[in-house]
Amino acid sequence: MQTVRDLNDLRAAIAAFRAEGARIALVPTMGALHAGHIALVEAAKRTGTKVVASIFVNPRQFGPNEDLARYPRREAADSRMLVEAGCDLLWLPPVEAMYPESFATSISVAGVTETLDGASRPGHFDGVATVVAKLFNQVGPDAAYFGEKDYQQLLVIRRLAADLDFAIDVVGVPTQRDDDGLALSSRNLYLDEEERAKAVALPRALGVAARAIARGVATEDATAEAQASLVAAGFTVDYVAVVDAETLAPDPGPARPRRLLAAARMGQTRLIDNIAVTLD
Repeated sequence: MQTVRDLNDLRAAIAAFRAEGARIALVPTMGALHAGHIALVEAAKRTGTKVVASIFVNPRQFGPNEDLARYPRREAADSRMLVEAGCDLLWLPPVEAMYPESFATSISVAGVTETLDGASRPGHFDGVATVVAKLFNQVGPDAAYFGEKDYQQLLVIRRLAADLDFAIDVVGVPTQRDDDGLALSSRNLYLDEEERAKAVALPRALGVAARAIARGVATEDATAEAQASLVAAGFTVDYVAVVDAETLAPDPGPARPRRLLAAARMGQTRLIDNIAVTLD
């Protein structure tokens, strides 16, 4: 696996892949890799492409009181994982390569950013859209792979790619979970043993609510019960909501696909999760 930190070196490596006639897939990450990230690499490898992973802890998607300073950074371990997964190139840009002193541009995606995490984390999705647009331009991939755990982010990036005419297939990969059902996340590293044991209440509450809705229980009742069970487990709940799976609009029509999303804090750690909702 090649590792590059300079944009000119990245462009040279990409040009070499193209000269071989290779398709290119991008897996953007912020590091602290786990099996969920590796699933993205493996999904990309199955298409026979050259896989480029990026690791960049993007300061523009962290709020002033969020965890930028303590976000886990473990470059050597991440690199080993990517080598074992068959990644072809690791792009490790420094902050000054992504945001030089004169940087003055921000990308804002309307329509899918105003609610849920967008309401809870002002400016977050502007930071996500801006860095992803830069990565798309730097790497020029044919496809880019993102986990469905960050479901709203996935829709934001799909809208970004469509609106700005990026000829890139934005692929969502199902959420990877621990044996007890907790969605894999780099932020799980923050949980102590007791918090980790309690955190499994999040996927369980979503599963109970989704099954209740499928049986005909009113959405408001099912989500209220999910919120109550999370509070009882020790969470501070940000939101529990059922939305249109393609637009994030509330109160999706009876023929529309639905998604149940939640965000809640266990101690100082904010966790998110989501599952599809089907109607019987």
